[in-house]
Amino acid sequence: MARAPWRPRRALWKRAREVADAVRLPEPFDAEAFVAGLAAQRGRPIELMPVSAPEGAPCGLLMSTERADYILYPTNTTALHRRHILLHEVGHLVCGHTGADAGADGVAIDAAAGRQLMPNLSPELVRRVLGRTTYTEVEEREAELVATLLAQRVVRPEEPREPAAGVPDGVRRFDSLFGGRSRRRVP
Repeated sequence: MARAPWRPRRALWKRAREVADAVRLPEPFDAEAFVAGLAAQRGRPIELMPVSAPEGAPCGLLMSTERADYILYPTNTTALHRRHILLHEVGHLVCGHTGADAGADGVAIDAAAGRQLMPNLSPELVRRVLGRTTYTEVEEREAELVATLLAQRVVRPEEPREPAAGVPDGVRRFDSLFGGRSRRRVP
């Protein structure tokens, strides 16, 4: 019985690995090329929207309308953070997350942030879209795992490598867990 709590985590990791392994990454990684390829593969436009995020606003945001998917990301953060935000929001897309209605309070808070981020969109559209993009804790964890696995492939050297002589066993175990898989390449 003590092992039961681990089963959902294992299933989450397994699914995240399967999803991440199916994603093709351009080499070298380029966000625009990556999103263009993903949009072509999905047969649906994905637009990247850089925004100056006010303090307290979400780091990133995925909005899906009838026409396209929009990934909003802050310009006022580091390049590494922007890439992780992009990969997290893509994680929601490739996992098929559709969000859940957060209720009036959750939507109202998100809509206020949305109006700050997207002042040119009607409040009705912002409210409707943001109401669909409030993800469950499991969906957030899954998107974060997918983003982390994709980010690892983006920065990992092409060829698997052996740790140098004298590297502690703990580091070797860590490398065996997170290293060694070949990257998927765009043909």
